[in-house]
Parts: sequence; structure tokens; C-alpha cells
Amino acid sequence: MSAKPEVGLMREASRQIVAGGSAGLVEICLMHPLDVVKTRFQIQRCATDPNSYRSLGESFQMIFQREGLFGFYKGILPPILAETPKRAVKFFTFEQYKKLLGYVSLSPALTFAIAGLGSGLTEAIIVNPFEVVKVGLQANRNKFAEQPSTMGYARQIIKKEGWGLQGLNKGLTATLGRHGVFNMVYFGFYYNVKNMIPVNKDTTLEFLRKFGIGLLSGTIASVINIPFDVAKSRIQGPQPVPGEIKYRTCFKTMAAVYQEEGILALYKGLLPKIMRLGPGGAVMLLVYEYTYSWLQENW
Repeated sequence: MSAKPEVGLMREASRQIVAGGSAGLVEICLMHPLDVVKTRFQIQRCATDPNSYRSLGESFQMIFQREGLFGFYKGILPPILAETPKRAVKFFTFEQYKKLLGYVSLSPALTFAIAGLGSGLTEAIIVNPFEVVKVGLQANRNKFAEQPSTMGYARQIIKKEGWGLQGLNKGLTATLGRHGVFNMVYFGFYYNVKNMIPVNKDTTLEFLRKFGIGLLSGTIASVINIPFDVAKSRIQGPQPVPGEIKYRTCFKTMAAVYQEEGILALYKGLLPKIMRLGPGGAVMLLVYEYTYSWLQENW
């Protein structure tokens, strides 16, 4: 008698994990070039830097001319390796935190937001080492064929700086902030607004309803969490003076950027981030929901 509920639980968890992993893989393959551009904007310190980009269009042009088409896919292997477990963790833990919070007297709106926060913090712990490698590879401006391999660069970090908060896990606090805040807004907004707007019987209009809410969710979450993203890129990317660590912790890095470069510097890379995580956020939610629904019917 006790075996049946456990089998059901395992199957349900498997569906959530497969659907979440599929959502992540599709999103990263479609949107990675914008992530490269976003990172480049975030690590440049001033307009006088000869490597700085003045506009989004110029960044695409310069990367293509100097580094080739594959320059837009620098650092893609770490997120591909991380994305399936990362998004699987994102959606699976969101569902589990939501279920646990069902035992507490909270409003649905607060339940979605807190479950999102919990899923983001869990996701950040798993993904941070991959982010360190990804940012380092994206910051490399050599031609694609000349840059180090993903595993080679990871070994280089471990050899020089180890596994800790100065090595493969540097920037962890900023990553926790970035993912925690993003998922709290992303899931909280999406599910609360989706429940407020009636379901449309027309399949095309229903798809557009979900896509529109997902687009807004990803956009708003990106605007709110980008200061954490900038801090993460500064901590994990090349330091201004070789051999000297200027950016160490999340909030001190934010303060330094604000004092030296102004408030707008904390929003560097916002346009490519929105271009990626607005539609990308919608893609993830839709792929997750449709894949999960298909798995419910067929598995």
C-alpha cells in the first residue's frame, strides 16, 4: 500500500525534472549570443577603454568582425552542461517549495514568490561554478579557435585559485542574489497574473496569453535583478588591474561601481539581458508547461 504513493511521487518528480531540463536547453541554444553581449557590456568599465562598445549594434558588429560567428557562442558549453540540471532544479524545486508552503497559511501570491526565491537560491548554488567558467570565456576577446577549452579553463582556475570563494565558486553571494531575486519575481509575477487573466479557449490566443505574461515576467525580473548580475560579472570576470582583486563581495562591488561609475553602471547590459530573458523567460515557461503536460498524458 505504501509503495504506490512513492511511485507516483517519483514519476511526478521525473516529469518536472525532464520538462525543466528541456526548457533550459531550448532557451540557452536560442539566446546565448545575447548573454555574451550582456557580459561584455557589464565587464567594461568606461567609454575610454579601447575595447568598449558604444551601442548594442556596434557590439554585434565588432564581435562578428573580430571573432567570427562562433564568437557569439563563447562560453556556451558551461551553460549547456549546467542548463539541463539547472533548469530542472529551478522548476522542480519551485514545485516542491510551493507544495511545502501549502502547509503554511500564506496567500497564493506570497506562496509563488517565496517558492520562487527558494528555487533561485538552490539553483544558484549548483550553477555558480559554471558561471565562473562561462564569464571568463565570454570575456576572452581572441578568435574562437584561439581561446582555451572549457575544461582547460576550468582546470586553470582550480590550479591557480582552487575550488573556494576565490576560485571556482567566486561570486557566489552575487549569484545567490541574482537568481533568488529573479526567480522570486519571475515565478511570482507569472503565476499570479496568469491566474488573474481567464484562460482562452482558442489555442493560439491561449499560447499568446501565456507567452505575453512570460515575456513580462522575464523582463520585469531582469530589470530588478540586474545590479546583482553586474556585480557577479565584475567579481567573476577579469579584474581591472592584473594580480590585484578589486571586486570581492556582492554589495561592496555594487557600492564601488556606483561610487566610481554612477547608478547607470549598475544597469549595464540591461538591453541585451531583456532581449534574452524577456522572450527567453517566456520560452522557458512555455516549453516547461507544454512538455510537462505532454509527459502527464504520455508517461
